Amino acid sequence: MSTTGKISNYYKINESEERDMLENEETKIEERVEDITGMTCIYVPVNDVYESIKWYQKNLGYQPANNDLVEPGMVVAVLNIPDQNGKLPTPGLRQVVPALFLHKLDEEGGRLRFSWSLDNGKPHAMACFITPRIEEIFERFKENGVNILGERMTSGRNITFADPDGNIWEVWQP
Repeated sequence: MSTTGKISNYYKINESEERDMLENEETKIEERVEDITGMTCIYVPVNDVYESIKWYQKNLGYQPANNDLVEPGMVVAVLNIPDQNGKLPTPGLRQVVPALFLHKLDEEGGRLRFSWSLDNGKPHAMACFITPRIEEIFERFKENGVNILGERMTSGRNITFADPDGNIWEVWQP
């Protein structure tokens, strides 16, 4: 029995209706357009943009994305991860590593995190960085006094940590 007959018998439709359904499905697939092609940025609430820039540079390798003067009193900064040649990415449709937009809040800095019942209600990271060198990053975090909140194994080693404003992140090595 053909696939057409199997579908028709199961759904009790005739072959003409089935042919129209299959053609419509093929058309939908051909006309499909990408809606989301990547992630460009994560907005990070902080108390002191200048101090946060230094922290993200020292611990994660982020660099200011533009030629703005980095100085105390800043209210916003855009940070990116340089590529292997030290070049900063330009925004585009296929940006792989999101930029961090550090924003000074009028009140005490917010927190990027949520509680998750699978973690017994402990605060959970909002985003996870990927690294091929988790042990080096772990040692750097310890040397720099980063607030390491925990470690776990998924399909690789994960380290959960917080920035000085209490925003919770994770780093993972596949």
